[in-house]
Amino acid sequence: MTKKKPEFPEGDDGRTIANMNVEGMPWYSPGGRLSRAERKQKDRDESSLTKQESRYYTWGALKAALLVTGVMCAGIVLFILFCLKVWFR
Repeated sequence: MTKKKPEFPEGDDGRTIANMNVEGMPWYSPGGRLSRAERKQKDRDESSLTKQESRYYTWGALKAALLVTGVMCAGIVLFILFCLKVWFR
């Protein structure tokens, strides 16, 4: 059985002008093409966190959220004090 050549639109000869295999893209593979199963396994291996790492990330996100909330609450309190002591007199 002979392998069919892909048919390209008129004016397209099949050459690659710009390689879109860019690091950071979901389809990036440094060693060439990977099958879908290999890619899923690779993603699973790279993105798995230990329990301790997961706790650290959660604690860091919680601290950031509490900091933002605290700053906003302090700003509201200072604005109310400013209104009561300076602006409305």
